[in-house]
Amino acid sequence: MTLAVKIKLLIQTAIQELYGVNIDTEQLTINNTKDEFEGQYTFVTFGLSKTLRKKPEEIGEEMGHYLVANQEDIEAYSVIKGFLNLSFQTTLFSNQLEAIFSQKNYGTSQNNGKRIMVEFSSPNTNKPLHFGHLRNIFLGDAISSILKANGYEVIKANLINDRGIHICKSMIAWQLFAQGATPQSTHTKGDHFVGDYYVKFNDEHNKQIQEAIANGESKEVAEKNTPILKAAQELLLKWEAHDEETIALWKKMNGWVYEGFDVSYKKLGITFDKMYYESNTYLLGKDVVLKGLQEGTMIQKEDQSVWVDLTDHGLDEKLLLRKDGTSVYMTQDIGTAILKYEDCHMDQSVYVIGDEQNYHMQVLKLTLQKMKQAGADGIYHLSYGMVELPSGKMKSREGTVVDADDMVEEMIQIAQKNTEELGKVDGFTQEELTSLYATLGLGALKFYLLRVDPKKRMIFDPKESIDFHGYTAPFVQYTHARICSILRKNSEPIQHMMPAEFSKQEIQLIQFFDQYVDTLHHAAHTFNPALVCNYLYELSQHYNSFLVNHSILKAENKALQNNRMMMSIVCKNIIQHGMQLLGIQVPERM
Repeated sequence: MTLAVKIKLLIQTAIQELYGVNIDTEQLTINNTKDEFEGQYTFVTFGLSKTLRKKPEEIGEEMGHYLVANQEDIEAYSVIKGFLNLSFQTTLFSNQLEAIFSQKNYGTSQNNGKRIMVEFSSPNTNKPLHFGHLRNIFLGDAISSILKANGYEVIKANLINDRGIHICKSMIAWQLFAQGATPQSTHTKGDHFVGDYYVKFNDEHNKQIQEAIANGESKEVAEKNTPILKAAQELLLKWEAHDEETIALWKKMNGWVYEGFDVSYKKLGITFDKMYYESNTYLLGKDVVLKGLQEGTMIQKEDQSVWVDLTDHGLDEKLLLRKDGTSVYMTQDIGTAILKYEDCHMDQSVYVIGDEQNYHMQVLKLTLQKMKQAGADGIYHLSYGMVELPSGKMKSREGTVVDADDMVEEMIQIAQKNTEELGKVDGFTQEELTSLYATLGLGALKFYLLRVDPKKRMIFDPKESIDFHGYTAPFVQYTHARICSILRKNSEPIQHMMPAEFSKQEIQLIQFFDQYVDTLHHAAHTFNPALVCNYLYELSQHYNSFLVNHSILKAENKALQNNRMMMSIVCKNIIQHGMQLLGIQVPERM
């Protein structure tokens, strides 16, 4: 139980005893007392004024007097307008520190019996993972870990977009230009190899458009009638007809891509529990939609197309089956959502998808609810904004996208350069340095992409992300390494709390430790890993400031040294736990 909760219970009891009124603790507001006032916690009395028909200052005085007289932990109070500032005995904080210290997995809650699926990454098999995928991947992985720490059973899922015209474009380009080349023969990573042919398709497509325009065709007609596009469309028809040769090529090229994906995911530290493939799910929704038509939840128009009417929700009508009976993307997603629920029977299904799909996800959830499908109410769209580089937007068709692999390598190189310039490489073996640079580079990348509220768009600056003194992973990692260095130099066994007074700064640090669990709860409830990033950064600031004013190894007496070592261990454990939830490793030496 956090100190804030304990204090709310004390105040709840005081209100009941003084005024005979039962107030839910959720209605009570407790804040840390501002530095300029005496006390550690402040109760905001304004919310009681209307219920008790008293002025906030009067309530503060009456409650302060009662609490000091009846609670041994509270030694003094002051009222500033409607704010009741409470001063507590040192034992309250020493007991709380020891309770946190003694918990093996502080920050991890017991299983709450609820199951959540988080679907993220969802790449196409016509190109490698690119920089734009990384925010999606890191968000999905981090929120999965945060939910798990809050007691949920989490299933991490990946839906691979392995079919469609975009896949056929890479296939036809390979047939035209590869002359039998393979990733092995060209020493190219499989997903990069296939992605190169997607770019080759676009280059040839543009070339043929210009030739057609030069021969008098309009741009609109030329774009739709190039020989290479017609060939890709023909290949798609063959795939849908299960042409043996086409399917064999499709499987071979997708296999190359999957091998490349596996390498990238391993380097990023990403794993999945469930893999779904669009080629297996794209037909599933049709039968469900036809059943909805029979039941009257869908409408059929004169041309025999089938629609869902969402006008009563402020939206429009949405096409689900074309007049020829073929499915659209929404129909496919309906089927996949039902399949996922039948597989896992989760309480909530989280889709990590960019904000350009806000409307699509709204339609998906409303349509499933209209069809009264199990699990429909549990659909949640974790919408996030686009990430851009300082140079602007990226386009995969034009080959201007930055590959995820290349970005990771660049970050590792920046980490190496910065570390060497700071002269912090003495005493490391080459193997240790290689591991350290990877830890710093990848950690900086993840932290920077996670530290911004998912709903906001952002610009990623590689150099800023790895600043050892900024709002970055390396700053937090350095704090962890600094604590590890202090612990290595300590020869005294760490005992239970020893009697000693705390300074105001030490109490504030313990108060901050106490907020970690609430931070994780809030991050899970709002699906926002940025809250964890901000907490870890502020914790590191608090601890480094504490070290400026408080010696540990040269403390005035053993009790102070023991207690400050205990505080250091708690701080280290929280940083390690929190960074692991973000998918970031913390080195013991830097």
